[in-house]
Amino acid sequence: MPKKTNEISRNREISISEFFEKNRHILGFDSPTKALYMTVKEAIDNSIDACEEHSILPDISVSIDKVDQDDLRITVEDNGPGIDPLEVASVFGKLLYGSRFHAMRQSRGQQGIGITAAVLYGQISTGSHAVVKTKQAADDVAYSFEISIDITRNEGIVHERKSFIWDRQHGTSVSIAMKGKYQVGRQSAFEYLKETAVVNPHMDLRFTDPSGKNFHFPRSVEVPPSPSISMKPYPLGLELGEIQQMAHQTQSEKMKSFLTSSFNRVSSNVADEILQKTGISPDSDPRELTASQARSLMNAFKEVKLMAPPTEALSPVGPEFIRKGLKSVYEDQHPSFYSRPVLRPPGVYNGNPFQVEAGIVFGGDLPVEENVRIVRFVNKVPLLFQQGACAITQAVSTIDWRPFGLDQKQGTGIPFGPMIVMVHVCGTKIPYTSESKEAIASVESISEEIVLALRQVGRDVRRFLNKRERRSQINEKFRLIRELIPAISEKASVLLEKPAPPIDPVIAKVANVILIAEEFKTTDDSVSVKCTVCNYTRSSRSLKIYPDPPAGELLGQKFYEITDLAPSLSYDFAFSIKGISKNYDGTDYYFTGIDPVFVQGAEPLPADWELGGMKIEEEVEE
Repeated sequence: MPKKTNEISRNREISISEFFEKNRHILGFDSPTKALYMTVKEAIDNSIDACEEHSILPDISVSIDKVDQDDLRITVEDNGPGIDPLEVASVFGKLLYGSRFHAMRQSRGQQGIGITAAVLYGQISTGSHAVVKTKQAADDVAYSFEISIDITRNEGIVHERKSFIWDRQHGTSVSIAMKGKYQVGRQSAFEYLKETAVVNPHMDLRFTDPSGKNFHFPRSVEVPPSPSISMKPYPLGLELGEIQQMAHQTQSEKMKSFLTSSFNRVSSNVADEILQKTGISPDSDPRELTASQARSLMNAFKEVKLMAPPTEALSPVGPEFIRKGLKSVYEDQHPSFYSRPVLRPPGVYNGNPFQVEAGIVFGGDLPVEENVRIVRFVNKVPLLFQQGACAITQAVSTIDWRPFGLDQKQGTGIPFGPMIVMVHVCGTKIPYTSESKEAIASVESISEEIVLALRQVGRDVRRFLNKRERRSQINEKFRLIRELIPAISEKASVLLEKPAPPIDPVIAKVANVILIAEEFKTTDDSVSVKCTVCNYTRSSRSLKIYPDPPAGELLGQKFYEITDLAPSLSYDFAFSIKGISKNYDGTDYYFTGIDPVFVQGAEPLPADWELGGMKIEEEVEE
């Protein structure tokens, strides 16, 4: 009789490192090009997160050097708080080791996989060790480590540790050699760095590519963003097993205190209502909670009236940061218009708070006959892949952009036009389409907020185009009044052999407006503007004019006061705009001190012009 094989003896536990070694495509390391991008991404995200957690303005440098024909070395250095030397082996050599996984707050990385996966890929593809340098402010010296990963045990191995003097107070540097391919384009490491600078204008970023070419994305905001604050779990965002696990691990000895101390928005009164609906005694031990009781709690959470989850766990980019980030990164396209950035009120997805932000860059040197460019972000991280599967792209495609002045076939799909659409979704638990976190899943509550934000910034574009059209009409009307009517009068007097009559009273009677028009001249980096205010009414008029350039820095007065401008007379004032020379579409003008019915070429000054951080460049709420 044949001997039976002991099948059980063939089974063995595998480590998470072994799993990702065989399935590294799950994390995005599926090609040399993508692996390079993922390594830069994970290192940058860690650096910015560490700086923000300690309110440090990030100074980050990235370099990619050729090792040989197929291998590259990626080095990312920051001025963050540094890492405890005892933690370095685990942080860079142990998958699923991190400080943010259990924190209920917005952050770029949470699982503790990213940078360790990059070290693992470098080890697999080149057999080399990662080099980590770090220094904390309290230490006199910095430390350098050579790190590899014990794949079978999912542990970091330190091959060499030495101390050295580093010319910085604190910071971290990680250097990884790997099989990689550097390229430029929409899905490249360079594009990732460029778009990261858009939503992190408080960061100073320097990059050196494999050819030795240097790029600099300077800091445009000198204040770090407000960090997100960790919060307790919100009842509606939990599954049955999570409730059971929380109950079994709590330090509370009574069920009521467990509910009030472990969950967000559960007050004493709400806890009483929940327990009354479930029939669970307030004095019972939560560590003895059964599956049936946990299900009753989960159902009761849905029935009681809970306040919306707090938003302290969120850290949106903010309108000021978005505007300055877009201007800083895309100024070489000489845009004609930046929309007022939109920050939507917080929403709730499966019990987790989220917010949507949007902004638009329009005109200038942006291509007219190509699809609108969509720039997507989640928790301040650019999304460069799987655009078609992303809820942001789908939201852009569902909107009819034709009323906003763009070309779009049948009112669906990505429109055509000289425009960049920027959308940022931040939240404590964003639904992704895959583990590589490259696209947002289509969830109704999130998609609706994205559409509302896009419609709001789209209306800004429509207003801009309408203003541009009205400005053109005003300039044409100004030309007719100032040039053609006097010429017609002179010709008529010659033909009739009579003296030319005074035409000012006729113009005042026909027009009866204050007409505001401008002329301009461009130089290499600025525009010189001459604005003319003509009184074509039958009375003297007084008003204040406020110029509001579409971009650049206004060099001149914030307003110009005109007193007792007599009928048929004009008033000229001049200013210049620094930092804009191409594709200048004209300045917007606002006024006070006169009935709006008499003014053409300007609009009444908004009531909150000097309030809420309104800027002269554009009415932007800070």
